Amino acid sequence: MNDTNGHNRRLLRITPGNIRNNHIYVRDHYDFFPSDCVGPSRKRRDGTIQSVELVLDGLNETVSTDIAGSAQTGKPRGFFRGRHWVRRFFQQHQITAGDLLALDYLDTRRYRLSVARRASTAGRSFTAAEFFAGIGLVRLALERNGWQVIFANDIDTDKAEMYRQNWPSDDHLVVQDIHKLRSDDIPTCDLFTASFPCNDLSIAGRWEGLNGKESSAFWGLIEILRNLGARRPPLVMLENVVGFLMSREGRDFEQALMALNELGYCVDAFILNAIHWVPQSRARLFVVATLDCGQERRTTAYPSSARPEALVQFVNLSPHIHWNIEKLPTLPKPRKRLPHIIEELPPDDPHWWNEERATYFMQQLSEKHEVVARHMIKGRRITYATAFRRVRKGRSMAELRSDGIAGCLRTPRGGSGRQILFKAGRGKYQVRLLTARECARLQGVPESYKIDVPLNQALFGFGDAVCVPAVEWIVRHYLTARVSNKLSIVVAPSARAGNDET
Repeated sequence: MNDTNGHNRRLLRITPGNIRNNHIYVRDHYDFFPSDCVGPSRKRRDGTIQSVELVLDGLNETVSTDIAGSAQTGKPRGFFRGRHWVRRFFQQHQITAGDLLALDYLDTRRYRLSVARRASTAGRSFTAAEFFAGIGLVRLALERNGWQVIFANDIDTDKAEMYRQNWPSDDHLVVQDIHKLRSDDIPTCDLFTASFPCNDLSIAGRWEGLNGKESSAFWGLIEILRNLGARRPPLVMLENVVGFLMSREGRDFEQALMALNELGYCVDAFILNAIHWVPQSRARLFVVATLDCGQERRTTAYPSSARPEALVQFVNLSPHIHWNIEKLPTLPKPRKRLPHIIEELPPDDPHWWNEERATYFMQQLSEKHEVVARHMIKGRRITYATAFRRVRKGRSMAELRSDGIAGCLRTPRGGSGRQILFKAGRGKYQVRLLTARECARLQGVPESYKIDVPLNQALFGFGDAVCVPAVEWIVRHYLTARVSNKLSIVVAPSARAGNDET
């Protein structure tokens, strides 16, 4: 009775919550049972809910059960009724979290429950699909921690060029509008990642929200997830600017989370600033969505280094969203400063601006920032600052940041997007743009990453990417543990088993 089409067998992965509560979740498999075995207990007393029989392998025992429902709402609670027989089965087979149980269809209203496979993640490479892949920095973080990216997608050909330079032997990258992707062409995997466009969500953008021209690409991801049905990944990770939390007074963030809820995911959210790993001020909002959390969910958030008050307030004031808030470790203390990422270029290197251009830069400084620059020039040692040009009261001005931390890397659609390096001390100063390699280091990218494209193309790629060690922190402290205990999987697309009795 091992029909690989899923008609006669389903697999159920046991979770820590199952072990604690003596439950076996079947919420993704209602179509595998007669429809009249699902409902609240009061209906059972009326005779409208009928039981099914489970032959318990290894116990020489058959039990009658149904799928429990809430007496208040009438909605299925997602697990078989009866704790005692589940406890006996778990004890008999010494079931642990991650084990796979097999449910085989025998006859109308009759099934066999057995152990299909023991949990074993040793040596296994978890798999991911990377949407809005850019230049592949999410992939870099995943693969440095034992994962395997088996599909990638982005619409930008310039970013794709950098991606393929670093993974030349792979054919996983599909350069295409996400709205045109077919779900059938996307392999089954453990995780989807999506750093979808922030243009309509950021303070520097147009504030048009999730329905804006570019950020609406998020709905392409949702449509893919919807069409995947039983092949939806156990985990989905979103990454975007912190402005996503505030976009249209929080309505966009709420809408996105509710869309994931409607597909069976519960959600978690936290904010990581790259400054904890590299000398760049770059706060980003992350969402991790977990398929089928069952009843064991944490729905309250508390302020922490990864959850500032604004995010905590949003979570706790949104009980209609299906949350599952993970307890996270304290973020590491910032340790690196600009000198750690600077390329030591000789004074006559062509990257340094000539005297005329450097003087013009000094003239663009406000009185306050000029004082800072003069102080650095008089210093006994060489120090560094970064600067962006901004328009203030109709005038282009340069503003220094001299605390040893770079500003957030941007995509240089215009000249103001390129970050400037100011080097000063011992009575001298020099000015130039940050190099592509320095931008790579500000994103935590290793020296082995190839950069063989024009400067602006590289700056665009890195400015629109993720901080690698920040994503690695998520992988180590969140994703790997979660996917190891993913809640429920289906062998193949759902199909009705046997004849329903109503």
